[in-house]
Amino acid sequence: MSNWPNPILFGAAYYHEYQPEPRLKNDLDQMVEAGFSVIRVGESVWSTWEPENGRFDLDWLQPVLDGAHERGIAVIVGTPTYAVPPWLARLYPEIAGEHHTGRRIGWGGRQEVDYTHAAFKFHAERVIRKILERYADHPAVIGFQVDNEPGLQIFHNEGVFQQFVDHLRHTYGDVETLNREWGLVYWSHRLSTWADLWRPDGNAQPQYTLAWRRFQAQLTTEFIGWQADIAREYAGADQFVTTCISYPRPAIDDRAVSERLDVTAGNPYYRMQDAFALPRTEGDAHSWQTEGTWALYHSADRMYSSRQEPFLVTETNAQAIGEPWRNEPAFDGQWRQAGWALVSRGARMIEYWHWHTLHFGTETYWGGVLPHSLEPGRVYRELSRLGAEFRKAGPLIGDMIPDADVAVLYSKSSQWGLAAHPQLARENGEADRDSYEGFSNPFYRGAFEAGLQTRIVHTEQLGDAETAAAQYPVLVASGLYVAGDDLLDWLGDYAAAGGHLVMGPRTGYGDTESRARLDVKPGRLAEAAGAWYDEFANLTDQVGVAAGADSPLNLPEDAAATRWADGLQLKGADAVASYVHPHYGQFAAASTKAHGKGRITYVGTVPNQAFARALFDWIAPADPWRPANPSLTATSGTTADGRRVRFIHNWSWTEADFELPAAVHDPLSESHFAAGESLRLGPWDVRVLIEG
Repeated sequence: MSNWPNPILFGAAYYHEYQPEPRLKNDLDQMVEAGFSVIRVGESVWSTWEPENGRFDLDWLQPVLDGAHERGIAVIVGTPTYAVPPWLARLYPEIAGEHHTGRRIGWGGRQEVDYTHAAFKFHAERVIRKILERYADHPAVIGFQVDNEPGLQIFHNEGVFQQFVDHLRHTYGDVETLNREWGLVYWSHRLSTWADLWRPDGNAQPQYTLAWRRFQAQLTTEFIGWQADIAREYAGADQFVTTCISYPRPAIDDRAVSERLDVTAGNPYYRMQDAFALPRTEGDAHSWQTEGTWALYHSADRMYSSRQEPFLVTETNAQAIGEPWRNEPAFDGQWRQAGWALVSRGARMIEYWHWHTLHFGTETYWGGVLPHSLEPGRVYRELSRLGAEFRKAGPLIGDMIPDADVAVLYSKSSQWGLAAHPQLARENGEADRDSYEGFSNPFYRGAFEAGLQTRIVHTEQLGDAETAAAQYPVLVASGLYVAGDDLLDWLGDYAAAGGHLVMGPRTGYGDTESRARLDVKPGRLAEAAGAWYDEFANLTDQVGVAAGADSPLNLPEDAAATRWADGLQLKGADAVASYVHPHYGQFAAASTKAHGKGRITYVGTVPNQAFARALFDWIAPADPWRPANPSLTATSGTTADGRRVRFIHNWSWTEADFELPAAVHDPLSESHFAAGESLRLGPWDVRVLIEG
């Protein structure tokens, strides 16, 4: 953006209104010293903007914007619609969202409101316009964040349900079509009129649940798009409109929401300290606070995927984040590591939650840049170092596009479908509502463990198959349970055009309505894959896998199948891995077959870390930049003028050496290294290098 103070923005959410005593000048001066170039303000305090119905107080933010502008700090102004003031809840109790039909969400938290309700939207629009009329033209303002982490609730309000019925009526036309498409002959659920449609609370039909989840995400998209359109009435040509996305929220489709915005912005939170150590066996990318280095990169790649463009980080760890009984502030160096890791995968802004640690409220122990004492300490010093690095290197690498060795397909419909009809079990035997992630994420992690860089691609973003095969030599489609004929045919075309398609369990099993397909599985791709199955099983224990003499895989002894096993039969494909088991040994665990100019590899299980890494060690071509040391990672990208940028991380307490395959320049230390020289990385270290 032309009005940005630096190609890589660096800062924090700033709430002067939360400070226990006036200290604006001191705060802003300390931000300048720390290298801050941006702050986010105003999104959490509707009751401050409008203390009573129709009485507005807009002046309080003026000194913050003026002070920021005087110091060259840019500002993102937020709209406060996610935190409704008490007077509005009192005047219109019916705007409360309902967890279940007739059961309102209690007031006292946030995001309790049904944002489709006309009374809420009237008052929301009024306060949005008042704020933007006042501050959109302020020279410090570079953009607007509408709402905050939308999609927290799935609403069961009467008005929402009636909108759902209308949505179904417009989608299917008549009840007989709906009866047929949803299979409502089952359990005597056939409708004779739209009034027969039952409430979602007790529903057990997966087709209904899938439609309900799709509709709830559509409501969020419409709400955020509505706000974005209002903001654009006030935004200048060089000001952007965004929202901040918490990706695990149940009622959001990040791709659809981002299409209504100018840039994607997200809030990655992650456990630090030993959770960042490599090598590591544990890890989780499902929740709002991820665990594991691979999950940090996964969060960044998810943010990039929303628009297939660079993105903003609107919130991330300053200190310990989460419950007051789980405090894990970063080790020295880890803030640099996380910041540069996010930048290496496309971040154009790193903004911390938040400037000062709160002295009251729910998030009293969500640590900010300043501690409760408000005196700069270790966090401030560590972030000041990173801010100086962004100021120095930002102009050199701020337009960089990250590389991708592997593409992993992402399907929101499959995520919702497998949440409605879970097919994996948790360790306690209960349904795993994160079954989609359970099928897909191990492949992402396997690529990461093999040293590869991944681009996550939504099914709606695929484009032409031949172009995709040239752009992404390897494409993973695992857990693609809800898919139309066109999408499955596209996967075959991709392989025929020269791509290597890696399929995992449940891909090609269901159609767009989450109905089991009639054809042999994997549906529409069995012949091209040279493999098929008609039975499958959940695995309660790991089952070892082995590679035959002719297999291209180099499987370690601890390679294993987990959680799932397709009874894979070969019909033209070659086995690359087999189960070591008296029953499952009759089936292939993974197979491969040439198809057109490319190849299809089918993996009939959820591979453990060792198995998944071995797959990608075979699939990916050798790369001298791929570190042999398991504590090191190397990521890369290309700037607009063709420069190659490399990011080398050491995720451990132990110093490590990396032999450089090419001559590089370190823009942070102004050092030059020749090809073949050894680069020394300290504990929890990161080096930014430019080739040439």
